[in-house]
Amino acid sequence: MDRRAENLGYFFSETAARMPEKAALIDLLGGERRRTYRDLDARCDAVAALAAAQGLAPGDRAALALGNRIEFVEIFFGLMRAGVVPVPLNVRQAPATLSFMMEDSGCRAAFVDQNAAADAIGVAEALSLPGRIVIGAAKGWIELESALASVAGRRPEPAISPDGIAFQPYTAGSTGRPKGVRLTHRGMLWSIRTTQERWPISDTEVGLVAVPLFHKNAMRGTIKPTLYAGGTAVIMPRFEPLAFIEALATHGVTFSGGVPALFSMLLQHRAAIEARSYPALQSFSLGSAVVPPELIAEIERAFPGVAVKESYGLTEGGGPLRAPTDGRKIPRGSAGIAADGYEVKLVDPDTGIEGRRGELWTRSPCVTDGYHNRPDLTRERIVDGWLRTGDVFMVDDDGFYFFFGRTDDMFSCGGENIYPKEVENLVMSHPAVRDAYCTSVPHHVKGLAPGVIVVPKSGASVTPDEIRRYALEHGPAYAHPRIVVLAEALPPVGRRQGRSPARPCVARVGYPGKRLSPTAR
Repeated sequence: MDRRAENLGYFFSETAARMPEKAALIDLLGGERRRTYRDLDARCDAVAALAAAQGLAPGDRAALALGNRIEFVEIFFGLMRAGVVPVPLNVRQAPATLSFMMEDSGCRAAFVDQNAAADAIGVAEALSLPGRIVIGAAKGWIELESALASVAGRRPEPAISPDGIAFQPYTAGSTGRPKGVRLTHRGMLWSIRTTQERWPISDTEVGLVAVPLFHKNAMRGTIKPTLYAGGTAVIMPRFEPLAFIEALATHGVTFSGGVPALFSMLLQHRAAIEARSYPALQSFSLGSAVVPPELIAEIERAFPGVAVKESYGLTEGGGPLRAPTDGRKIPRGSAGIAADGYEVKLVDPDTGIEGRRGELWTRSPCVTDGYHNRPDLTRERIVDGWLRTGDVFMVDDDGFYFFFGRTDDMFSCGGENIYPKEVENLVMSHPAVRDAYCTSVPHHVKGLAPGVIVVPKSGASVTPDEIRRYALEHGPAYAHPRIVVLAEALPPVGRRQGRSPARPCVARVGYPGKRLSPTAR
């Protein structure tokens, strides 16, 4: 059997052979760049050859700290062709977190986009990674394009990592500590092929990507299905509402997806939306965070005739909920029915009894092989091949699933996972703060956002604005508290005995003498 058929890095090679001159990728970074399927295939081969030339062997890990650009796709799948396991990193993370992920995964090389992830250069140097390839220029680093030119034309033999792992993204755990998710060639190929078989798209499709390529929303939702079918993927360097509208209209985009916050910001430009036409546009898909029904209705009004759907998927387990293949319409608020090929059940987290409401468990070939260096978490989250998702759903009489929340107290802020303890630790590092309690508050764009009750140290003077500014300066922007309430002591809900109970919303809990706005600004 041709090893290419078993290696995720070659999943679009048959498409490249069938339509070599078709545009596979259009990159809107600083203008417009294109890759035909022939060029994309050759560039992935060159990346594989470069990996071998750098001494990387099958099973070695390589960090990807890259922005949204064509090279991300080429390096991501090219490394897999050499059996090297890419570790795509969230470039928005702090240097300490980037360092943890590179070290924990055992990376032997780093591919860094200097313009998008300058911090990663110093991190890789501090870890003394032997392989250092940069897009841009950095002392002591190999420049990507010249390195690829030196190996152009080579077609290395396909290889697979000894443990069968295709790539290893990191996602936050219940304590906020990132965990490596081991995803196999076999499982990812099964997902791509099954999706095209049961929910096919044509080679005329044009998908627009405006969310980070390291995110499953981009790769699983657009890049992989589009390249497998022979369509074209348009990549924006970042989401910007007016540029997004322009891309929809000028590139004949047929579908796009993203987090709800993206579309909330988009709808603030109704005049620009109404000034253009979108004859090719067929659908939008929203996921990775709570999707308010009102938002879906507003998008449908802004883009008449365009279908808007709510999607559900997770890094560890693919997309177990999909649209019915018999043509039934998905009810508003539902992510669909149990997808063909996936096993799904709802289990009461307290009793372990299966029923109509509970934690979603799923089993399929694309469920993660386990968590890297975390056998304890693997045993906890994967039971007889069943992945415990931590997401609570209800299923109706027609088999449609409706999301209710998380079994833990994590919440999503515009697609970014927020863990209250992380925000509390950040706020309590302020020299004037003695204690803090964080929970979610409604946000008109993000869906949910952090809010904190802060207890200042005796004799200390601090204002809510100072707390917000401090959090912005010392942590990721998405994690700064949108509402800060000063108090003499934490309310009872803020006191912890071991595992904390479900966290009610600050805006609903309130605090004596304070009335909080129901919508954070």
